[in-house]
Amino acid sequence: MSMHRPQDERKHSPRTDYESLGSQAYDLLKDEPDFIANSANFASLVYHGMSDVNWCGFYFKRGADLVLGPFCGKPACTRIVLGQGVCGRAAAQRQTLAVDDVGSFAGHIACDTASQSEIVVPLLRGDELIGVFDLDSARLARFTLQDKVALEELVHVFMTVANPPEPLIHEPV
Repeated sequence: MSMHRPQDERKHSPRTDYESLGSQAYDLLKDEPDFIANSANFASLVYHGMSDVNWCGFYFKRGADLVLGPFCGKPACTRIVLGQGVCGRAAAQRQTLAVDDVGSFAGHIACDTASQSEIVVPLLRGDELIGVFDLDSARLARFTLQDKVALEELVHVFMTVANPPEPLIHEPV
């Protein structure tokens, strides 16, 4: 007898304990007032807390671009124009975007050629776009519906306790 698995339960690495990650994130960030330090620790916590992730980090909105922030993984693209690539599109749409096969995503920006799938969660303060939280995997279809929902919750915890300054990044005069 064969068992049918729903698409979001496809062959998957060991489940991520998102409840534990959320608690750890809150405890790690709650007493630190510096946003960059909190961003760096959050990226590291998620990178080391999830399996099959080869890049994890932030891009922050600056003008019409997303500018690289704290991350874990190989060196990355420094600037991404809003609307371009997976990060730029998620930012422009202000919606989480999961891509099972980045090779089939029109306009994908390949910072690490090993990346096969990607999920990007926008960072919002009310209606204001602060940036995006981006995760890549060297495995096709790595990110499930459960991952999407849980990562959105983790980003909510981050935005609640990480103390993003107003404005996040001062524009040059």
